Amino acid sequence: MGLVYADIELINGYDLQSARRKIIGEDEVKRMHVNILVDTGAYYLCINETIQEQLDLQFIEKRKGQLADGSVVEYDVVGPVEIKFKNRRCNVDAMVLKGDAEPLLGAIPLEDMDVLIHPLRQELIVNPEHPYYAQMKLK
Repeated sequence: MGLVYADIELINGYDLQSARRKIIGEDEVKRMHVNILVDTGAYYLCINETIQEQLDLQFIEKRKGQLADGSVVEYDVVGPVEIKFKNRRCNVDAMVLKGDAEPLLGAIPLEDMDVLIHPLRQELIVNPEHPYYAQMKLK
């Protein structure tokens, strides 16, 4: 199977809260569409510094992450970020990769949105067993 990419929308979660409270207008909410690598080997949403700056996401903490080669690197964690894909959404924090590194959509937001990789079509799809809403396992 080759690489799988998905078109998603990333939204500044603080802006969304402010718009719901009528502090800012809906047109002031920072959002962007991203063609992102779907990476089931990654756990989190990983964005790059350019995306972080454009969405103006706030620093939350530092965390360490282990790369595919086994090395451990410290990253900034920012958020909150709302992810939208088709009729699904979730709220997460994001690890910030250096420069213009390729963003990654990891297993936690994939599970939260109840979406799957279709291996034959090599694309991200809404879980066909729950086409109208995300369903989670609670145990």
